[in-house]
Amino acid sequence: MTNTAHEYAPVKIGIVSISDRASSGGYEDKGLPALHDWLKRALHNPIGFEPRLIPDDKERISATLVELVDLGCSLVLTTGGTGPALRDVTPEATLAVADKEMPGFGEQMRQISLRFVPTAILSRQVAVIRGKSLIINLPGQPKAIAETLEGLKNADGTPQVPGIFTAVPYCIDLIDGPYLETRPEVCKAFRPKTAVRS
Repeated sequence: MTNTAHEYAPVKIGIVSISDRASSGGYEDKGLPALHDWLKRALHNPIGFEPRLIPDDKERISATLVELVDLGCSLVLTTGGTGPALRDVTPEATLAVADKEMPGFGEQMRQISLRFVPTAILSRQVAVIRGKSLIINLPGQPKAIAETLEGLKNADGTPQVPGIFTAVPYCIDLIDGPYLETRPEVCKAFRPKTAVRS
C-alpha cells in the first residue's frame, strides 16, 4: 500500500526574504516564490508556510526568526543578506538567536556554489538550531537557492554533489520535529537505517 497525502506529517515552515529594495517595493521579490516552489516540489508533507519579506535590519531579522520559531516552524529558510556588503547582516542576526551553530550547512553551500562562481567564497551563510527549529541562511538568487538545496546531478539524473536538504529531515528528527519525507527525484533525504520509518 502506498502512502497518500493525508498520511504524511504536516510541517510548518518559515520562509524569509531579506532585502531593503524588495521589502520597500523597489522591485519584485523572487526569493519567497523560489523557496515556496522548491519546497512544494521536494516534500511529500503538507506544508503550512509562514512567509516574511523584510529589510536588511539586524534587529528586525532576529525578531522575525524568533517569531517564526515561536509560531512552531520546524524549519526556517532565509534568503538574502549573506554577502560582505555593509547592509548584509543576515548571518549576524541568525547567530544572535542561536542555541547551537551547524557549520556543515554553510560549508556545503559554499562548496556547491564554488562549482559555478569563484566569488562563492564571499558567501557567509550559516545554519543554527533554536529550540526545536532549524534555521538556514540560503543564497539570494533563485538559481543558487535550488542548487544549494538540491545539489548537483549528472546528465542521467544521478546525484553528483549532495545538496544540503539531504541532511535536513534527519536533523529535524534529532530536534524532535516532524518526520519529513522528500521526493527522491528532487532530493533524496539521507537517514541512518535505524531512523527510517516504514
